[in-house]
Amino acid sequence: MMLLTMALVTSLDSGVVRHIEVAPGEILHTTVIGSGEPVVLIPGIFGGAYGYRKVTGPLVQRGYRCIIIEPLGYGRSSHPAGADYSFTAQTRRVSQALADLGVTEALFIANSTSASIALRLAIAKPELVRGILSISGGPVESAATPGMKKAFRMGGFLTKLAVNEGKLRHDVRKEIVKNSGDTTWVTQKVIREYTAGQAGDMDGAIDAFRGMSKSKETGSLHDQLDDIQVPVRLLVGGIQHPSGVKRDEREMLEERIPDFALDSVPGSGQYVHEEQPGVVIEALADLDQAAH
Repeated sequence: MMLLTMALVTSLDSGVVRHIEVAPGEILHTTVIGSGEPVVLIPGIFGGAYGYRKVTGPLVQRGYRCIIIEPLGYGRSSHPAGADYSFTAQTRRVSQALADLGVTEALFIANSTSASIALRLAIAKPELVRGILSISGGPVESAATPGMKKAFRMGGFLTKLAVNEGKLRHDVRKEIVKNSGDTTWVTQKVIREYTAGQAGDMDGAIDAFRGMSKSKETGSLHDQLDDIQVPVRLLVGGIQHPSGVKRDEREMLEERIPDFALDSVPGSGQYVHEEQPGVVIEALADLDQAAH
């Protein structure tokens, strides 16, 4: 396994960016900020490390070391065509990146579908996970979102003809606004940053989206939830939105995970870490106490 290291000053509290190659052509973009007890943050498909900018600073001030890992095809990680984009494969890659970074027994924060990666990691590599804080993410069984499936019904080539950087930003902004409570945070700068990783490699990003839309899991996460022995907390926005965690998924987590709790955040939508970051900071502190 090869580790490519590039230390540079970033806008995220002078973090260290590392590009970790977990397989030929499969490179994960990671950002490490601060020192102390590890907190691993896994972002959604868009946003990358930038999406967590409002929580990493306060966490570092509280003595945590923040390790942001962008899964394959997400954010600024590579977008290889033909790769396995299942959550099972993504879990293996995140585990390899953590091994290269020397991280064990970490708390995890995961947004949206990335929660499925964190949950699978707690099952496959329990020594890596002390607790999980999911932000608007349930135990979904496939990386293929309904939007992705719809987009690729016409075929990848036609999609590449139809999508450019401007359309990508327009569509991402539309979805973010639709799934937010307070939309004042959704500025042009934010959308540029949220889409920067994909906009820099449009063809590759579309190949990755197509791979996600066709991905198949080798095993059911639902059947293994009972094996999670760490505390799991779920934050959901109190404002109804299309990408909210489904009721049956909430009930499944409550029934099958021994130490589980859900908190609804009034006034927020899917992006609690953007709209009310203080809630995330306090939820992580509570999770830390529960995990000791």
